[in-house]
Amino acid sequence: MELKIAKLHPDAKIPSFAHPGDAGMDLFTLQTVVVQPNERVQIGTGIAMEIPEKCVGLIWDKSGLSHTHGIKTLGGVVDAGYRGEIKIGIVNLSDTPYTFEAGHKVAQMLIQKVKHPDIMVVDSLAESVRGDNAFGSTGK
Repeated sequence: MELKIAKLHPDAKIPSFAHPGDAGMDLFTLQTVVVQPNERVQIGTGIAMEIPEKCVGLIWDKSGLSHTHGIKTLGGVVDAGYRGEIKIGIVNLSDTPYTFEAGHKVAQMLIQKVKHPDIMVVDSLAESVRGDNAFGSTGK
């Protein structure tokens, strides 16, 4: 599989895998951005990409940023047909500001195959062991 990347800005960093075998490739911020506590921001990467047909780009947290600093990604589905700048929605769940310096890692993206099911409207669904038991139904 090939992933075509277009630099929309000369200072943009191309996504890369930190280690052989990593699932997610790192995405980098184009500019310095300060995210205040409980603030949501959109961070530009300065790149666009051509995700292969029947695939999707899924944007996920960097575990160090989320576990240590409370930085979470938002709305991370990039469809194959999208050709605009990859932007990362971020929320700071901590009580201290966090600064992304230009060129720093902001999130990671996984490229995964997508299957489109045939959607069928039915009157009822097959029984299962769980049934309609929802949140907390498996206990503590």
